[in-house]
Amino acid sequence: MWTIYEKKSLIKSLKTTPLRIRKEYEIWKRIVELQGIQGLREMKGYHDEALKGEWKGFRSSRLSLQWRVIYKVEAKELEIYVIDVNAHKY
Repeated sequence: MWTIYEKKSLIKSLKTTPLRIRKEYEIWKRIVELQGIQGLREMKGYHDEALKGEWKGFRSSRLSLQWRVIYKVEAKELEIYVIDVNAHKY
């Protein structure tokens, strides 16, 4: 089982996100807690991917067409650090 740590500012910012996105984030968390990122890869809708550039070392999963969750994996301890849930800028 994986442990998820959420940045303090994330919890505060989630209060202003749409209810539908908060619900999708809770589903995302349950999948990750039970199966890790392998569970996300099995579900095509999340489009889980490694990030590049200044975000190298982090990953992104799609919660909707616009919203993403940004996180980092520490596989040795089975820990996930969620940095942000934000609206993707195109």
